[in-house]
Amino acid sequence: MRKSIMLAAVMLTAASSEAAALDVEYVGSFGPGVEEGAEIAAFDPASARLFVTNSADNSLDRYDLSDPTSPVTLPSIDLAPFGNGPNSVAVANGIVAVAIEADPAQDPGNVTFFNIDGTNIGQITVGPLPDMLTFTPDGQTLLVANEGEPSDDYNVDPEGSISVIDLSPGLAQAVVSTAGFTDFNEGGLRGAGVPEDLRIFGPGASVAQDLEPEYITVNETGTTAWVSLQENNGMAVVDIASATVTELIAFGFKDHSLPGNAFDASDRDGPKGSESINIANWPVFGMYQPDSIVSLTVGGIPYVLTANEGDARDYDGFSEEVRGDEITLDPLAFPDAATLQLDENLGRLNVTTATGDNEPDGDFDEIYAYGARSFSVWNGLTGDLVWDSGSEMEDVTAAIGLPLFNDDDGRSDNKGPEPEGIDAGFIDTQRFAFIGLERVDGFFAYDVTNPTSPELVDFFAAEATDEAPEGVLFIEAADTPTGTPWLLLTFEDSGTVGLYELRGNGLTSAAPIPVLDWKGLLLMIAVLMGAGFITIRRFG
Repeated sequence: MRKSIMLAAVMLTAASSEAAALDVEYVGSFGPGVEEGAEIAAFDPASARLFVTNSADNSLDRYDLSDPTSPVTLPSIDLAPFGNGPNSVAVANGIVAVAIEADPAQDPGNVTFFNIDGTNIGQITVGPLPDMLTFTPDGQTLLVANEGEPSDDYNVDPEGSISVIDLSPGLAQAVVSTAGFTDFNEGGLRGAGVPEDLRIFGPGASVAQDLEPEYITVNETGTTAWVSLQENNGMAVVDIASATVTELIAFGFKDHSLPGNAFDASDRDGPKGSESINIANWPVFGMYQPDSIVSLTVGGIPYVLTANEGDARDYDGFSEEVRGDEITLDPLAFPDAATLQLDENLGRLNVTTATGDNEPDGDFDEIYAYGARSFSVWNGLTGDLVWDSGSEMEDVTAAIGLPLFNDDDGRSDNKGPEPEGIDAGFIDTQRFAFIGLERVDGFFAYDVTNPTSPELVDFFAAEATDEAPEGVLFIEAADTPTGTPWLLLTFEDSGTVGLYELRGNGLTSAAPIPVLDWKGLLLMIAVLMGAGFITIRRFG
């Protein structure tokens, strides 16, 4: 089994802190064991059944987790009669909803409904490429993010939208409304409400065509939804009752030249172009571009937590993605361009040609890369950035070293660890967030009881059988058959589901110590291990 190294959050903070400790027990993994055989999962507490999208087989796999140590595989649901493949699944009140894309994906997709036993009970047409769906807390409304990606030749570019399905009259009489973006088009009623930093850059695309809803989170009262717009580096706010997009928010950019925002920019920064860990500050702006998001409300203020994966538009008909040595840098902004564009520096970093040529005059005044290699907290009312984990994720995994770090350093030139899935919930009286790292095969736990100042609890490496976490699902103790909280990670590359039992064990206090770079962190870990203050534990 792969080892999980317990790292104290206090080693990476300059101020004294309190963070809830957490015990994580790996129970086991299960699934078909084929690539894309497990992507997104949903759990029904009443039946203890887990539903997992399986793109490899175009099916919905089902498992009975009444005894998590011995999952029972139930007959899968064949989705071929309903469309070209599942993208998401959600469960509420005994209804299983599956988002299924059409063929071609630019045609309207659908949501197909099943009961817990797998019987089809209905189908509703939604927008093109339904990518994620979620119920409101009462289970009476289903929201669907219709991504509306263009065709590969970019000749067909449907509008993105959010379908709001009112199920309160019953599934047979469900009412479907569409929260769209046409009012934000140039000349539209709300055309002036498009933030300047929101990336609208598809060739010939209107705002409505260019916006691509990715993931949805809903507040506790089921009145407001926030929708990530990954490629656009922002999010939309939706009033659920009226099925209206009330606001577009641009996330802005992360300045990687500032202290605390360093990152490893190259996969060839070692001797003779070999792999090496080199976390440093660079004159680069990171686009947050979150995939998964989750919300929580504290003190009456809603907060949106984002896993800042990053994503590029890279199609046959249009691509924004190039290497850092393929763009011409403005000589005044970058007098050291020749050095910066070496392979061991920024020469191999994937950057965008859609942003950064500010004049525009054909050379780039700023460099923009995909993702922020972090997770962030945003004020859901104002859209302001409240907190960001900075370089913490790469700092911690660098201390563990290769081959774990950024997939043996092979993804450092791209989006690094790629934090993709995120979920949050209570363990005892503390609230935790869990972030899966697709290119590191593991997850971080943060104490977000105070969302304005999250505290790193730990990083947990996945088992060798589980590769590339795609989805993260937290289930609170009251909803599991064991009475303990669970964390389920769906691993895309290995086609497995990893199940973990979680237990909080009180608060630990820490005295102030200096911020360390990764070399200093390695030294301190070695010293503390020698003194017995840090141990390596094996789970399972």
